[in-house]
Amino acid sequence: MNPFKAFNGKKVLITGGLGFIGSTLARALTDLGALVIAVDSLIPEYGGNLFNVSGYEDRIKINIADIRDSFSMAYLVQGQDILFNLAGQTSHIDSMQNPFADLDINCRSQLFILEACRKHNPSIKIVYASTRQIYGRPDFVPVHEGHPLHPTDVNGINKMAGEWYHILYHRVYGMKTCSLRLTNTYGPRMRIKDARQTFLGVWIRNLIQGKPIEVWGTGLQVRDFNFVDDVITAMLKVAISDEANGEVYNLGGPESLNLRDLAALLVKLHGKGDFRVVPFPPDRQPIDIGDYFADYSKIRKALNWSPATPLEAGLTKTLAYYYENFHHYL
Repeated sequence: MNPFKAFNGKKVLITGGLGFIGSTLARALTDLGALVIAVDSLIPEYGGNLFNVSGYEDRIKINIADIRDSFSMAYLVQGQDILFNLAGQTSHIDSMQNPFADLDINCRSQLFILEACRKHNPSIKIVYASTRQIYGRPDFVPVHEGHPLHPTDVNGINKMAGEWYHILYHRVYGMKTCSLRLTNTYGPRMRIKDARQTFLGVWIRNLIQGKPIEVWGTGLQVRDFNFVDDVITAMLKVAISDEANGEVYNLGGPESLNLRDLAALLVKLHGKGDFRVVPFPPDRQPIDIGDYFADYSKIRKALNWSPATPLEAGLTKTLAYYYENFHHYL
């Protein structure tokens, strides 16, 4: 029996629903028979794109709203079975240059959402999208959930607070909240116009435009990567699991490699192009996290989740998507 049949007929709210991960999740849930409302502010800097739900416009209800609007959120959470709380400010540089906007979106607004649920829909299940950025520069790798949290930027601090609010509301009020600490997520529909979401997006844009990939620092920094479909599977699993309530889980990639090797792999898959290793921009060096890859054994043991998409296969699918749809993402 397919456990995801449980989503058939469920009322689901997705904040950040027109963004990269949110739209991919919205499409998957709609195919499973869920009644999906995708909430997005469509503020240009934050990644929402109506093209991300192309072909699903008549099946997904779209609500243009900002999670900073507490009145809108209080209305929208009512009657929903599940909330996937994915809206956020993802740019590390933006968080340092405009820390108060990051505070509003990634911290204060999370309290708006949780209070709206506590007052108007306390039985709702909430899945929060956290980030590996809250670990900061790791003391050791692979990084498990017990690793100390020492973020290197404002974004990491505010995302850490947002996660803790969700876990606190479980512990104090018994709300069904859980958190996934995402690593580098990539795939179709990710933002490629700039590095606000992921450096991989900019790399792919440069390759397609015939420009060299820039690898910052030594290029020997090690990372792991999750194809977006694997992230969606993890989100669906925690959403239907009572065991996940109050828990925090790392996601992690099927393999890890350094950025030089990643750039070389992309060039090989594209069939042309080049990369160059350049010094860090001055504003990037202080917030770089060095090597990072995750220990995701906790979610593997609890919910039988492991990443299923090899990196080369995922990058091949991603490149194919942008060959066809490139102009929709510039």
